[in-house]
Amino acid sequence: MDLGLARLPFPEGTDDEVELLLRWLGFLRGAVLRKAGGITDEQSRWRPDGKLIPLIGIVNHLTGVETRWVDGEMLGAETGKPADEYDPPQLTIADAVAAYEARAAATDAAVRRIGDLTTASRYGHDTDLRFVLLHLINETARHAGHADAVRELLDGAVGE
Repeated sequence: MDLGLARLPFPEGTDDEVELLLRWLGFLRGAVLRKAGGITDEQSRWRPDGKLIPLIGIVNHLTGVETRWVDGEMLGAETGKPADEYDPPQLTIADAVAAYEARAAATDAAVRRIGDLTTASRYGHDTDLRFVLLHLINETARHAGHADAVRELLDGAVGE
């Protein structure tokens, strides 16, 4: 596990709105990955009393979310949501983290390539690149908090 994203510092401000949004998205990805670090495959599948999504499911889901919104909605690729996205049976936590980090790099590259935040998605002008990035930030922030709770209940780990 590289976990390079997990070490990103608190985002600095910039006049470049694309970069500002990507910095926040990257910081939040790191928050999720910090919670997924240092656990076993068995721990990555743990759920308190069968509730919540396990850490491996959170990481895998966020990878899928970025794929569907960036590749699907912004770039026009056919994408879908697998039924086992929240509990992928054959995936290891190391592979889930590697896939998330690769997806993050692909998302960032695609966003920079598109460049213009007013570029419409396949949904039309009411859903543009700015909307997509804000949605990804929101989704990642929600699941970072979720990962925080799961990890603390799992083994007591708290912190960033």
